[in-house]
Order: sequence, then structure tokens, then C-alpha cells
Amino acid sequence: MSWADYAVIGFAVFAAAGLQASIGFGMGMLAAPIIALVDPKLLPVSIIMLALLVTIMVTARERSELDLRGAGWALVGRIPGSICGAWLVAVLPGEGLSWLVAVTVLAGVVLAFLGWQPAPRRLSLVTAGAASGIMGTATSIGGAPMALIWQRHQGARLRGTMSAFFMVGSAVSLAALAVAGAVTAQVLMLVAWMVPAVLAGYAVSRFVNRFLDARRLRLLALSVSGFGAVLLAGQILLG
Repeated sequence: MSWADYAVIGFAVFAAAGLQASIGFGMGMLAAPIIALVDPKLLPVSIIMLALLVTIMVTARERSELDLRGAGWALVGRIPGSICGAWLVAVLPGEGLSWLVAVTVLAGVVLAFLGWQPAPRRLSLVTAGAASGIMGTATSIGGAPMALIWQRHQGARLRGTMSAFFMVGSAVSLAALAVAGAVTAQVLMLVAWMVPAVLAGYAVSRFVNRFLDARRLRLLALSVSGFGAVLLAGQILLG
């Protein structure tokens, strides 16, 4: 890749890391389409590794607000979902899987804007966790199911709980993708170059968080979920 490619990806990662640190997800939605334009082979591993770094920092920052019970039940679904997602990457055409994810996310976001707020009970948490594992491992866009199930959480509780969930979930996804042979030297080099952009985005998020009340946080989380699905569909149509 050229220095211009690194600069473009670096700006996207900076903005995506800031978003992830502010609402608990969104790294893949903003940065994945940009990275895909440069080299699709860098996905989804590069995004998952960078998101793991963000989630570690946010979980440590918001550790006093974590919903550990909710995150735990969601992870019960996330782990088998991640394994299933890695398998789907290996056996299914990427276009069909991407369309399924895009349509599912958009349907959920529309329902949420219409007033649907699923209660974060045990079964719904496990189901959302499994969906997140499949989507996140296969396409690097796995935040939407958790945003829907935790849309009632506020501020630090949403960021902390989402980050704790994705910290463990991303590690599981990486392990599954490593077994599948998707972690390459090229990916590791890109991740190393993008660490400063991640740290800068995280630093900016500390100021952004001061302006996110409960209503704005929910609106932003749902809007980002919908935007990510539209971007994914756009990638398919343009590709």
C-alpha cells in the first residue's frame, strides 16, 4: 500500500475509534468500507484487532458501570456465533452473507425507531449475542444486535457493557479467524501502523461523551447501526 492509502485508512480508523469509544460500537461500520476500498483481504481481521484495543481501554474506563450479568449472557451466544461466523466466511459467498446482514440490521433499526425496545432478558441476550458473533466475525459489523437489545442503557453503562462484551467477543472472533488462516503478516503490519490513530480517537471520545445524553446516545447508536447496513449494501452494489 502507498502512504496515501495509510493516511486515508488512518483518518477512518481515528473517526471509527472515537465513535466506538463514545457509544460502545461502530468501529467496523465506519472503517471497514474504507479499508475494503484499499484491500478487501485486510478485513475483517484488521478491524477486529483495532476494535479489541478500543474495547480494552473503554472497559477499563467505565468498569464501575458494567452490566456484567447482561454481558455474560450475551457472551454465551457470542462464542458459538463467532465460530459459526468463521465457518460462514469459509463456505458461503460473501455477497449473499452481506445482504443477509444488511437487511437484518436495517429491519431491526426501523422497528426500533418505530418503538420496538426488546427487553434484555436471558433468551434475548443470548440470541443477540449469537447474531453479533456471526455478523462481527463474518463482516466486522456486529454491533447492531447489541445496540438494539441495550438501547435502554445510558451513557457510561452502555459504553462499558458494550465494550466488555466486544472485548471478549473480539478475542474469540480473532481466535476463530486465526484457526481459519485469516491473520496474515500484512494485516498485522496495518494494525501496528494504525495504533496511534486508535489512541487519538479514544482521546477525543472523552470530550464527545460530555454531550451525549440518553436521547442523543440512543439516536446515535441506532443511526450508526442503520448507516452501517446501508454502507454494507452499497459495497455489494458497487462491487
